Amino acid sequence: MPSVLSTAHRSNRLLLAVSFALFAGAGAATAAGDTLGLTAGATALAVGGVYCTAHYADRISRKELAQLALGLWIGFLAISGLHLAGLGTVASVVPGSTTVLVHSLMAVTWASLLSSCSATVFLGFREYARTGTELSDEQVLEGETTSDYSTR
Repeated sequence: MPSVLSTAHRSNRLLLAVSFALFAGAGAATAAGDTLGLTAGATALAVGGVYCTAHYADRISRKELAQLALGLWIGFLAISGLHLAGLGTVASVVPGSTTVLVHSLMAVTWASLLSSCSATVFLGFREYARTGTELSDEQVLEGETTSDYSTR
């Protein structure tokens, strides 16, 4: 009898945390200024965040990805609600440097927006790939499968 251990499906949430941190870094860079160097650095960080999100999305189920995207959008809406009151106003209520807190809130806002967008896009890719390959049982039984390539 072979000795095979069953392993549970691991999602490796470290990739999700790294992608969120990269997106936060990109948000902090854009909040800090508008120079070409900061924009290029923020773009590189955002690309790295998308890369990590893509690998994470590949490792989890479609249902988990949909729940993640929904949760990230809810988080973004909660964070963006602070913008209605004004980030300076919110930061002045919390003890500490107002400038640092405003930049931190901007970084978290950008991180939640980019994370929710990328999770939604990868969910859309998965849905598109899934619906393009499925055939209904009636089509298979009745021979109504159509192909882009003619056999004549």
